[in-house]
Amino acid sequence: MDKGVKIRVEHVSKVFTIKGGLDIHALEDINLDIYENEFLAIVGPSGCGKSTLLFIIAGTIEPTEGSIYYNGKKIIGPEPNRGVVFQEDAVFPWMTVRQNVKYGPKQLKLPADKVSEIADKYLKIVGLDKYGKLWPKQLSGGMRKRVDLARAMANEPDVLLMDEPFGALDVITKQNLQVEISELFGKVKKTIFFVTHDLEEAIFLADRVIVSTERPGKIKKTVEIEFERPRSPHIKASIEFQKLREDLNANLGTSRELIDEGDKTIL
Repeated sequence: MDKGVKIRVEHVSKVFTIKGGLDIHALEDINLDIYENEFLAIVGPSGCGKSTLLFIIAGTIEPTEGSIYYNGKKIIGPEPNRGVVFQEDAVFPWMTVRQNVKYGPKQLKLPADKVSEIADKYLKIVGLDKYGKLWPKQLSGGMRKRVDLARAMANEPDVLLMDEPFGALDVITKQNLQVEISELFGKVKKTIFFVTHDLEEAIFLADRVIVSTERPGKIKKTVEIEFERPRSPHIKASIEFQKLREDLNANLGTSRELIDEGDKTIL
């Protein structure tokens, strides 16, 4: 793994003021380097600010204090170099699978032949090259998630920010997609920041796992994951894997309730 720093988080704190004037301290003094071509996962109690940190890196939320840098340049808003994959379906139901994947490159005003080339590339990578003419409603949940992933990658970002992308899926589909993401990470050169509540998912996928404290979120521990790639699901039954899981679990704090602003969870 190239140890060049792709994303640098310096002294980032975030305070949300919700209805009634109550201040919610989501993050406190986060310092973190995310390396080029690294798969970094973050786990922690509900409401500890994991997703908030992801969206600050994405540039869609501003930190209250501190700064985020991409390749040494301060992040001041969203850019195509950072793609986001959400937990919820983000596909456009009125577009076919192929049209969904072409949407980002078209917005970048790329030539039509280049847009088609990119769509072909990423539909093939996620195994949907034979399904481009279908509508999202004709797909399973796992296939729609692959469309999300292909659409995020079609902008050809250096960094993929994944916010519990498999959290809403059934166990079997989730496990299959974990294997596919692990294999995909071996094929494409991307830096991945992955938010999850699932300790086994974090260990199976990541090069490093960061454990956050309960709110306000701080980095409590960083664990290096040294399993060789490609990884088989069978490693989850190994003694080494289970020891890592026990270690991460022992470092998790007590969960607190999420704080909602209207219908949107902000932490």
